[in-house]
Amino acid sequence: MNLFKELKTLLSENIREYGMYIALIVIFLTFSFMTDGLFMSSRNLSNLLDSTGYIAVLAVGMTLVIVIRHIDLSIGFLAGFLGAIAAILLMHAGVPMYITIPIILILGIIIGLCTGFLVAQVGIPAFVATLAGMLIFRGALLQVTEKTGTIIIQDKAFNMIGNGYIPSLLEVSGLHLLSLIVGFLGILLYIYSDIQTRKNKIKYGFEVISKEIFALKVVFVSAIIAYITWILAGYNGFSWTVIIMVLIVVIYHFLTTKTVLGRHIYAVGSNPEAAHLSGMNVKKITYIVFGSMGMLAALSGILFTSRLQSATTTAGTLFELDAIAAAYVGGVSSAGGVGKVTGAVIGAIVMAALTNGMNLLGVGISYQYMIRGGVLAGAVIFDVMTRKKR
Repeated sequence: MNLFKELKTLLSENIREYGMYIALIVIFLTFSFMTDGLFMSSRNLSNLLDSTGYIAVLAVGMTLVIVIRHIDLSIGFLAGFLGAIAAILLMHAGVPMYITIPIILILGIIIGLCTGFLVAQVGIPAFVATLAGMLIFRGALLQVTEKTGTIIIQDKAFNMIGNGYIPSLLEVSGLHLLSLIVGFLGILLYIYSDIQTRKNKIKYGFEVISKEIFALKVVFVSAIIAYITWILAGYNGFSWTVIIMVLIVVIYHFLTTKTVLGRHIYAVGSNPEAAHLSGMNVKKITYIVFGSMGMLAALSGILFTSRLQSATTTAGTLFELDAIAAAYVGGVSSAGGVGKVTGAVIGAIVMAALTNGMNLLGVGISYQYMIRGGVLAGAVIFDVMTRKKR
């Protein structure tokens, strides 16, 4: 009885964090039931995660931008533009893939730092600065593709990033062995990380959940990771897109939760004036966050261009709005200072799952837009209501 009471209290006090996971599980179960299991099939789940990759990467960066109380509207067409530049370097200039990708990522960082300069140094509101950037990169995308139109990419190695899968090594009962190993290592990493976090909280006198609830949480999350691994291993295994997405989440989760930089980012978002008075370099944090956003936009452009195996004149359209929606659904606060990169990825998967499930059910595109808009509005209303309660 005490265990049930503690679990109920934990959910009510952390509803912002756990609400999106509950929503995701409900969505998956609902669509799986309504499609007679087709939604949770190996092929569909693999395609769902692959189509989420480039938005999830953007959502991670957007979460940090919103955390420090800014916004970036330029990232959609920036991703499309840099994807087109990658296609031009590969197909027209003959630059090898292993040189093209670093060039594109560095270009993304430089452009992000320029945006950071306009916001932090010049003092232009981020909405205006990035709106200008959106228009500039949309024009730049049209400019570089106006002579050739769609640029077909015939570099197999590059196209593998968005369409390929990690090698199976060996199949065990129809399951990809390497994917099973990767999933098992992921579970071990998660368990180790959670145990270390709990130990550190106890060491410094922070309140922690009981051992029973902690064990229940670890088993539940591990079971979900194992189930997803098993499903994907039954198709083609983990795609390179999923591996890249997971690596980005792990790196940014570590940076935001385990480093001084991460603490400074959230401090600046919570109260920029107080952060400045306490000795934090608010302008430097702004530069870093926007530079990071530019790099992730470049990576998103690479993933999308590779997935399509071409650069198109419309690449990047509405990417920024999808990323913003994913960040808010994932629990980032419009007031700044609150939000997790893991939540952003869950938010991206929630939005992608809604679209995927409605497509399987044959729901009209007009209704899809309205439903997705309602989900976003509900997420923001939920954020406002929880802040008022505090």
